Amino acid sequence: MKVGNVGIGGDNPIRVQSMITCDTMDTEASIQQTIELAEAGCEIVRITAPTVKDSRNLEHIVKGLRARGCNVPIVADIHFKPEAAMEAAKWVEKVRINPGNYADSKKFLIREYTDEQYAAELNRISERFSPLVELCKTRGVAMRIGTNHGSLSDRIMNRYGDTPLGMVESALEFARIARHLDYHDFVFSMKASNPKVMIAAYRLLVARLSELGPDWNYPLHLGVTEAGEGEDARIKSAIGIGSLLADGIGDTIRVSLTEDSPHEIPVAKALIENIRNTSNAAHRAANVELSFDPFSYQRRATEKIERDGVKLGGDELIRVVVQRANFDKIAHKIDRMGDYKPEIVYEDADIIAIDPRDDETIAKLNAQQSAQFVTVIDEIDLPVIAAFRLLSAKLHARHPILLKDVLKNDKARMTNDERSPNDRMIEEPDTPVRASDFVIPSSLDIRHSSFLETLLTASTNIGSLLCDGIGNAILVQGEEAPGQALRLSYNILQAAGSRIFKTDYVACPSCGRTLFNLQTTTAKIKAATLHLKGVKIAIMGCIVNGPGEMADADFGYVGGAPGKVNLYVGKTAVKFNIPEAEAVDRLKDLIREHGKWMEPAHHVATLEPA
Repeated sequence: MKVGNVGIGGDNPIRVQSMITCDTMDTEASIQQTIELAEAGCEIVRITAPTVKDSRNLEHIVKGLRARGCNVPIVADIHFKPEAAMEAAKWVEKVRINPGNYADSKKFLIREYTDEQYAAELNRISERFSPLVELCKTRGVAMRIGTNHGSLSDRIMNRYGDTPLGMVESALEFARIARHLDYHDFVFSMKASNPKVMIAAYRLLVARLSELGPDWNYPLHLGVTEAGEGEDARIKSAIGIGSLLADGIGDTIRVSLTEDSPHEIPVAKALIENIRNTSNAAHRAANVELSFDPFSYQRRATEKIERDGVKLGGDELIRVVVQRANFDKIAHKIDRMGDYKPEIVYEDADIIAIDPRDDETIAKLNAQQSAQFVTVIDEIDLPVIAAFRLLSAKLHARHPILLKDVLKNDKARMTNDERSPNDRMIEEPDTPVRASDFVIPSSLDIRHSSFLETLLTASTNIGSLLCDGIGNAILVQGEEAPGQALRLSYNILQAAGSRIFKTDYVACPSCGRTLFNLQTTTAKIKAATLHLKGVKIAIMGCIVNGPGEMADADFGYVGGAPGKVNLYVGKTAVKFNIPEAEAVDRLKDLIREHGKWMEPAHHVATLEPA
């Protein structure tokens, strides 16, 4: 299919998308931000259109862009208002609609639908959606049927639950209407803030499309929504997007950051390039039976063992392993690292490294009565994900597995002078351990350093396997600097939902709907709450995905009106129309009310600034 002059799917390259953040009624700012994205390498630009008035202004934005020689296709982002979609389709190359709220308003109602009632609901949806399909078909406008985990309709929630299956069925309802009208220029997306949910939803969608037949082979747009900012957001995006790309799923991507939109483009391009260099194609062709259910998460069951005085396997925490050389560099400070220290030294852990294609060695291991600690040997000609999936498929489940980010240690490129000041400092014996020793680099540092490739590789490979349920310990060996390798290890575990050791944030990227400055607000909330171990806080600019994406968050901070904030506990709003200047303090009070507040302990090192 084509979006304007850009081909998607088939033999076309994976396309990079992003979204401008200004008010759609500000024509000049919209034009300027779109041009900046295009110059950064963005191939398709999305602009929010919350009202018919905003949609009408897309005419002036598009004309202004074309007059300045910018031909990047424009996508209108539609939620709630079919009338706005109808207007936008007159001016843009693509319309994104969200099946969860295109013709529904989410009320979180608990209701049982009879088959007749459900069919009546689908007829109502068809009546609302068909005019847009006919207009797009007439004008040659493409469409994204973009399901968001956080905004499933009450109809879907009550029949399928808040599940990947519900996400898939929500999109297929709208796709069937489009196909009935002989309209096929659409792409699917299944976005969620939780990488496990996102991965399962896309896999399930691909399986369902395959069952429906070859004429259902529509392109897919990938994204982890509300990923946040900084290193954590890049890790979470790599886990969700990278793991699917590695399995050959995905035709366009957007890395959603709570940062200036041009920062998203280098990350997306690096992800695509990483996958190009580390393809799983050979493994897919081998048709190896998987040891896990790709459509739902379940941790691989193993026996418990002990190494270096640390228990692993079974229901124990997923452990962080380091090599002796890195351990020795920081050994003098281990007792002051709190929860964020290396737990097992590789050379002391009696780890058996094997080629997963060596059936004779695996048979001997499987014949042993006692559980062994096993990993994949370095320097083999298999992609990391493929190698560990193959090992998991052949090795008896009782044996715990150590995951690695790379199988060739050729990514440890940083010399002593190239390492960050934090890493050089942590190895000096006379300096105290401080929280800033583990500070996450700024987005600009990540964007312009070779560390980005290391981060994306480690996150894609280890994170994908963790989401498959494989792995009882991890070793980052593609990063030579011990501080960065250790921080990256823990942050991958956190982003994959495998080991929660610090405050977790779900923060949406900004757009024209946003009712406060997301970047500065996120920074304020982090400064106040960063020390709250294991608390999950959602920061949402508006109501579109707010309550739904906050379903598994402890607390939510959501724009309710200009200058006003609503506070949530889970997906329930409990405080309304709080002045923005007071909202962070009121959020702290709410956390206290629910017994999850603790005063910061400044003397304990963390992986983030105190």
